[in-house]
Formats: sequence, C-alpha cells, structure tokens
Amino acid sequence: MTRNRTSTSDFVLLGLLVSTEATGIVFTVIFAIFVVAVTANVVMIVLIQVDSRLHTPMYFLLSQLSIMDTLFICTTVPKLLVDMVSTERTISFVACGIQIFLYLTMIGSEFFLLGLMAYDRYVAVCNPLRYPVLMNRKMCLLLAAGAWFGGSLDGFLLTPITMNVPYCGSHQINHFFCEIPAVLKLACADTSLYETLMYLCCVLMLLIPISIISTSYALILLTVHRMRSAEGRKKAFTTCSSHLTVVSIFYGAAFYTYVLPRSFHTPEQDKVVSAFYTIVTPMLNPLIYSLRNKDVLGALERVFSHCSPAQKVATGEA
Repeated sequence: MTRNRTSTSDFVLLGLLVSTEATGIVFTVIFAIFVVAVTANVVMIVLIQVDSRLHTPMYFLLSQLSIMDTLFICTTVPKLLVDMVSTERTISFVACGIQIFLYLTMIGSEFFLLGLMAYDRYVAVCNPLRYPVLMNRKMCLLLAAGAWFGGSLDGFLLTPITMNVPYCGSHQINHFFCEIPAVLKLACADTSLYETLMYLCCVLMLLIPISIISTSYALILLTVHRMRSAEGRKKAFTTCSSHLTVVSIFYGAAFYTYVLPRSFHTPEQDKVVSAFYTIVTPMLNPLIYSLRNKDVLGALERVFSHCSPAQKVATGEA
C-alpha cells in the first residue's frame, strides 16, 4: 500500500463542505472563535482561582463549566481547522473513538452540571440563610464529581458499542467530526436497536437535569413572587438570567441533535447545529457569565490594576 492511500480502518471527514472561495473566511472565523473561547474560559478559570471574592459555590461550579467548555471545543475544532487547510482529511479508527468518547463525556458532564447549577441558584435564592451549610465545600466537590462521573459514564457506555459496529464500504463521514449519528450511517449492520437505546439514553440524560432545572426555577419564581423588595427581585433575576440563557442555548441544540426524530434532520442542518453547540456555545458561555456579572468584571479589573505598571510604581513608592 502506498503512503498516500489511507488505511482501510481510517475514516474520511468530509467537513463543513463550504465552497473553495469561502474556505479562507470560514477558517478565519472558526479560528477566531476558537481563540476567543479558549482564552475566555481560561481567564474565567484563573479569575475564580486567584480572586478570593469568587471562592463561592456558584463560581466553583462555573469554573467546572469553563473546564468542560475548553476541553469540549479542543476535542473537535483543532482537527476541523487542520482538515480545512489539508488535502487529506482522514482520521484513524482509534482517533475517531477517542473523539467520540471525549465529546460524549464533555456534553454529558455539561448536561448534569447545568442542572446542578440550577439547584445551586435555588438554594441561594430560596434558602439564603442555609446556603453556606447546604452548599459547603464538600457538597460542591460531590456535585462536580457527580457531573463528571455522569458524563464519563455516557462516554464509556456508548463509545465501545459504536466502535464495535461493523463498518464496510464507504468510510466517508458526512460531518466535520466523529459524531455518532453520522458515523452510524456507514454501518453495514442493522443498528436500529442500538439507535433506539442511544435515543433513550439521551432522553434520560436530558430529562434528569431538565427536571432539576424546571423544579428549581419554579420554586425560585414562587420565592421571587413573594419578595416585597424590588431590589431583591432584581438581584434574583440577575443571578438566574445568565444561567437560563446558557441552558436555553445548550439544551436547545442538544434536543435537536439527539431527541428530534431523524426524519426532521438533513446532513447540512446537523452540521450547522453541531457547529453551534461544539464551536459557538463554548465561546458564548464565559462571555454571557462575565459580561452580565459584576463580580467577574470586578475581579478582572482588580487583576488588571494589580498587574499594570502604574499600580506597581505606586506600590513601590508607597
């Protein structure tokens, strides 16, 4: 076999299938989004670690979200960018399996974490006096570990099954990464039972956190409705609005991809939605939480003022 021929076990990613004229523009946009997403999430993680004012349960969970988003976007985008400037868009069988496992773990972990973040907001708004006790450090660590465990369980369950399905004929995946629905289209065996089980698994993974979110915010709305203070209502809505925005974006895209029947899908629509929640969402999450959060903006200002030359000179003169 010659070197320029792909191995029979390799897959070929067809990518976003943009026109040749638009490749440069699309590459630049995706690369810019990738840089902004990674930078914003890393900055968020660092701020939460170095600023003592952000050492609270809400920001601890938010730091976990930033870690997940960073790993999530790094699972798919670097390979996509390389493929856009390369003539060979192959991905090995093992690499495809690793990509499936990582994105399943990250998306599953984020499902559960967003639900747990809603519970955190419920305790903060509805039981503020007991908040330090109910959301102590041990509880926060348990919640974060539970989210990571739930996501990894999804990865360990679905990845081996997907990679053990026999694939024959064309190995061309009509997608820009190894997403399970796109990969299963290449199977030369009946996968209807597995697809049904995967569908039930995804519905369950969506149903559990959505139930937590719905219950938490229903109780929050009741509590806010009973508040006499207009300032208290405003603070409660401000605290919860960022989380609700992120939940709506992320769960909406996930619902389309994994719950909506296949008859409502086209390969082009699937790639657009997948690009949104794998590329755009990891960038939006830290921006939504930072631009609408005075604590995060304040921490960022304090870090910049502490690191600025003028501040160092003033400190030295003092």
